[in-house]
Amino acid sequence: MYLAMNRFTVPLENAAEFEDLWLSRESRLKDMDGFVSFHMLKGPEEDGRVLYASHTVWESEEHFRAWTTSEEFRASHARAGQSRKLHEGTPRFEGFRAIQKIDADAPA
Repeated sequence: MYLAMNRFTVPLENAAEFEDLWLSRESRLKDMDGFVSFHMLKGPEEDGRVLYASHTVWESEEHFRAWTTSEEFRASHARAGQSRKLHEGTPRFEGFRAIQKIDADAPA
């Protein structure tokens, strides 16, 4: 499993518009081999800013890398430039490979 995450720091006055942009955007993730799930997470508010994280799970890092070079990626991010004014700086990317998995329904 590979988890790809981008963190965004959004001024409070832009939070509603930032959320609307994400909630209305067309996703092509389901069209990709190896895609498992996506979450857009809203974190704490601090000093007039809200932390957000986009969180995508893939079967492998190779599947994620294929996504980043695909036509589906380009189409999904065609409007990405519109969000630049809504968050501070550039999104912070973090990628993680799973080293352990514990399921809630797995026997102890």
